[in-house]
Amino acid sequence: MSTFDRNNTQRYGMAGARADAGAYDAGLRAYMLRVYNYMALGLGITGVLAIATFNLAVTNGQLTELGVALYTSPLRWVVMLAPLAMVFFLSARIHKMSASSAQTTFWVYAALMGVSLSSIFMVYTGNSIARVFFITAASFGGLSLFGYTTKKNLSAWGSFLFMGLIGIVIAMLVNIFLQSSALQFAISTIGVLVFAGLTAYDTQQIKEMYSYSDDGEVAGKKAIMGALRLYLDFINLFIMLLSLFGSRD
Repeated sequence: MSTFDRNNTQRYGMAGARADAGAYDAGLRAYMLRVYNYMALGLGITGVLAIATFNLAVTNGQLTELGVALYTSPLRWVVMLAPLAMVFFLSARIHKMSASSAQTTFWVYAALMGVSLSSIFMVYTGNSIARVFFITAASFGGLSLFGYTTKKNLSAWGSFLFMGLIGIVIAMLVNIFLQSSALQFAISTIGVLVFAGLTAYDTQQIKEMYSYSDDGEVAGKKAIMGALRLYLDFINLFIMLLSLFGSRD
């Protein structure tokens, strides 16, 4: 009798563990899908705003008043720096925000990024922008899938990738004054490697952020921050690839 009871306990215990694991996996998949959906919607907002802004700023190959203000006046620095300011604001304040406020801030950030990125249509042909976008999407998808499925701990990449990112930022600032094509090529090449690594690294980090015990509010804010990290990886990877492979207009 005692053997029978012990076997039943083991059997039901294993079944309960499997049920818990199944619930965890389902919750994780739903959480990651939410992250990717937020990121995709953010990219969609950015793309629509970029195209719409460019169409309003340029008519028949000539800058409109809006175009002059956005691309040639001192306002262009505000347009360029506003998205960066929004990233710092969201990162610093998200713990004090509600999930709905964080989500709204992310949409505003994506819209500002669209206005900022509209200038790429002044430099590159539409066909090359579309081509590089699809190359970026395919690359990003593969790298993110690797980060999600790999059993290897990628945390050791963090410090190396962060140093690479800082180096890229410093080099970009220097090149504003030097205007060196060779330095720009080096920045873009290294940038592709850094943001490719960050895509896999961030995906694994976002996955590990998930907790089955999180309530809806906490899970929502984690999803927004995860979407922001992947969105930034995608946008920067796209910009670096466009610098390397884009056809200038």
